[in-house]
Amino acid sequence: MAGFAALGLRGRTFTSKTVGAAGARSLLDGRSMNPKTAELQQRTHNFFLRVIKLCETLPESPAGRSISGQLIDSAGGTDSNYRAACRARSTKEFIAKIGVAAEEADESKGWLQALLGANMASRAELQALIQEADELVSIFTASAKTAKQNAAARGSRINN
Repeated sequence: MAGFAALGLRGRTFTSKTVGAAGARSLLDGRSMNPKTAELQQRTHNFFLRVIKLCETLPESPAGRSISGQLIDSAGGTDSNYRAACRARSTKEFIAKIGVAAEEADESKGWLQALLGANMASRAELQALIQEADELVSIFTASAKTAKQNAAARGSRINN
């Protein structure tokens, strides 16, 4: 762990529980993760895990299997694309990745609403997941808008 020693962190224990995988990478490459960023990474991951657990309760019907696969893919895409946005190498890349994360969260919301309409799972859990997907879409959309405004203020050319 030469990287930790170079940062004056030798002798300290860092695990995925204490800093998360991205946090450990940030420590190694000399960057610290914004607490709000870390919190949102955990939130998107928890959303993904909750969706997986929900899908495990869906009926073994053609519709249940199909929607389950689509929903797991979109919830996983929400999580992985937000994580990718956090590691973006440029503002343009951040805007693109956060936009994909918003699209995936919105797709998840659509599948969750379909499950709700078809009465295929717990109404309370579906409503909670729909609300979380909606909030994630709002957060990602606002982040993209702010990044575009900040780029414009710096004089960067970012295509809409």
